[in-house]
Order: sequence, then structure tokens, then C-alpha cells
Amino acid sequence: MEQKLDPGYIMQTATAFWASKVLLTAVELDLFSTLGEGAMTASELGDALELHPRGTYDFFDALVALKFLHRDGDGPDGRYKNTSETAAFLNRNSPGYIGGLPQMLNSRLFGFWNDLGTALKTGEPQSEVKHNGKPMFEELYSDGARLGAFLDAMTGFQAINFRGLAEKFDFSQYNSVTDVGGALALLSRTIATRHQHLTFNSFDLPEVAPHAQEQVDAAGMGDRITVVGGDFFSDELPRADIVTMGNILHDWNLEKKKVLIRKAYDALPEGGAFIAIENLIDDARRENAFGLLMSLNMLIEFGDAFDYTGANFREWCGEAGFQRFEFIQLTGPSSAAIAYK
Repeated sequence: MEQKLDPGYIMQTATAFWASKVLLTAVELDLFSTLGEGAMTASELGDALELHPRGTYDFFDALVALKFLHRDGDGPDGRYKNTSETAAFLNRNSPGYIGGLPQMLNSRLFGFWNDLGTALKTGEPQSEVKHNGKPMFEELYSDGARLGAFLDAMTGFQAINFRGLAEKFDFSQYNSVTDVGGALALLSRTIATRHQHLTFNSFDLPEVAPHAQEQVDAAGMGDRITVVGGDFFSDELPRADIVTMGNILHDWNLEKKKVLIRKAYDALPEGGAFIAIENLIDDARRENAFGLLMSLNMLIEFGDAFDYTGANFREWCGEAGFQRFEFIQLTGPSSAAIAYK
């Protein structure tokens, strides 16, 4: 019997940016925070967000159909409210808020991805450097407001993975951690909360240090977390029993990846552990679509940067002298790749 072919999946993927843009725009408008724990009619919510009435029902009901809102009742009297997930993660008054990343995706990357074809043909980045000649990090770090927004976005993106690492990795035999590219010291603060015996160095560029120190002080962890300003290519890493890098290696080309791995090795004692938290691509490069798409995003952002497989990690770390390897599944497509010295 002849197989009946269906183009449905092709069309679903081809139009997937519609759904993405609806969600990103809802975050941009702060819709989920506006609803909070309450419920509003379309008219009330539209007025609160200052929307033209033409699109309000389509917009809100699309969010219902996409499972980002609930609606009680139909028609003008129907009342919209957050789902459990949007209340927890997209209401800025929730401690689990991750809206910074969708905001950055909307304001930066959505437009840059229009030039994926150009990136594939040229191998060149399509981010800020294409438009003003400044590399992505240089551009972000030159503007305090944009740097703050970027750090907030990365914090939300990483939070759930850092909690997973704190729960799943055995920290009991170690005393100290250096987190390289520590941003707002979230990894240090997260693991410190669960493992009271550990001390930490949160290492990032000097421009980041005041932002990180503010968060450390607010958490009351200044006696256990030291914020260290420096450049992880030109400066020595603070020595510790564990060196962590959360989504750092994938920002760089192969040569610089190997430099960072070697610097991690040199900062560790015998028996120390290097932990890279990444969206590791499966070795066969068939399954982790998010990791592969993230690698394309690195092409968009930096040109020669890329994500990698567990086999790549073992090879590069083995060249540096690491002896044993372990992989821990964290959340969704993310993993902790661990190399022991």
C-alpha cells in the first residue's frame, strides 16, 4: 500500500516563527506580569497593555491555543489568566522569572537570524559586529544598561541547570569552586545554598564585578563567595578544587576552547573536577536539535564559535591531561560534562 505523505510537519516548522513571535511579543509587552495572579477580560487586558482592539482577541486566544494562557468562559466576558508555567517563569514578580532571555531573543537575535543564509555562505557573524564593527561582547560590555540586560537574560537561562547541577553532582569531597564567566554569581549562589561547606570564586570581566557583588551581598554570601574581576584568556584562573564554565566554551573557536580547557586544568589540584554546562550535541548529531540550533546561533553571533558533542569534550580534555569523564543530564537538552584531573 502506498504511503500517504503529509506536509503538516513541514508547514508547522515553516510557520513556527509565528508562534515564537507571539510569545516573545507577550513577554515584551509584560503581559504575564500584568495578569499576575489575577484574571482579566480581553478588553481589560488590552486597555492595560495599550493595544488596538483589532488584534486583541486573536493575540490573547493564540496564547490560549499555544498553552501560554488559560481562559475561563467565551466571548467578551471570557477572562484570561496565566498558566502555572507562565506565572512561575514569565511574571517578573516571580522569583523564577526567566523573561530576560526571551526579551533578548526578541530584541537581538530574532532579527539577526534573518541573515542565517548569509552566515552559512560566508561563515561570518551576523550580529552587532556586522552592523557597527564591534564584536558582540565588546558592544554589550560598553553599555551598562545593555550589559545588565544581558546578564539578567543569562541568569534566567541558566538558573534551572545550576539547580540541577547542585542536586545531581556530588560536591561532598570538594571544598572550593571557581566559576569562570560567573556573570551575576548565580552558579555560586545556587550551589552555596545547597552545599554549605563550599567556598567560591565568581570570575568574570571587571565590568561585571559590581553587578555580581550586588547580588552576592543581597544574598548575604559575601563570606563564602569572592567576586574576582579578570580576563579568562589573559589572567590566571583562581585555583580551586572544581572549575565550572556555564555556556562558556561554546562561545569560542576550537583554539580558544582548548586554551580555556588547559587553563581549567592548570587551576585544579590532582583529583579536581572541570565541569562544563552546555547543550551538548549527541555524538551521532541526530537527536539534540536544540544543541544543533544553538551551534547555528553561535555562527550568527560569532562566526567561528560552535557547540560540540560529548566525544569532542572527551577528546579535547584528554589532550589537556584529564583522566576520567562523566556526563550528567540536567534539564531538557542541557548536560554537565565533567573531566577529572
